[in-house]
Amino acid sequence: MTNRKAFCSWSGGKDSCLALNRAIKNGFEITHLLTMFDETGERSRSHAISLEVMQAQAKSLGAELIASSASWQNYQTVFIEELAKLKSQNIDAAIFGDIDLQEHRDWEEEVCAAAKIEAVLPLWKENRRDLVHEFLAEGFRSVVICVNEKYLPKEFCGRVFDEQFMKDLPDGVDACGENGEFHTFVFDGKLFNNPVPYKIDGIYSHTPTFPSGDSASFYYAKLIL
Repeated sequence: MTNRKAFCSWSGGKDSCLALNRAIKNGFEITHLLTMFDETGERSRSHAISLEVMQAQAKSLGAELIASSASWQNYQTVFIEELAKLKSQNIDAAIFGDIDLQEHRDWEEEVCAAAKIEAVLPLWKENRRDLVHEFLAEGFRSVVICVNEKYLPKEFCGRVFDEQFMKDLPDGVDACGENGEFHTFVFDGKLFNNPVPYKIDGIYSHTPTFPSGDSASFYYAKLIL
């Protein structure tokens, strides 16, 4: 067990939430959630969730949300700047929810090293389906707010992430969506003071461009309070 202060690199989804839960069980004091937003500051970079909804989620979790805007061109610079600010508050560990994408871990360790913060990955190299079962067994509730059209039809977007959702996944789709097949938003569970009172205000299609220059078509659920 540890008594160290840490922040969580936060997408708002199930993997971040499970990593947060494990970190707290291991004695970390999580004071902040860091979410990177797009250039407008209106939508989270990874899951396209509005600032208002992300703030409501963080408030229910009892943590301070750091919502920092960046383009893909200055993303790393801005991220390291935020890490340096957290380091100045005696926070020396960063919790990440990645499972087994080595390039993600390499980047996280690089930026954390620049700020003299330790990168901690509580879920690393564990069985993905086991992690899903743990997430659900711990009582967390989430909704699927983004699906990649290449892997899943529109009907999967907006569904509750549960055992039935898992059973309905087509062959080849990862249980955790680790390959970008889908993303989730956690709205209730043991760490929450109250459920986040979200509503789905429609499903829309968008084709974002990634740092590599590649793009993909997604369906997104527009969450509102």
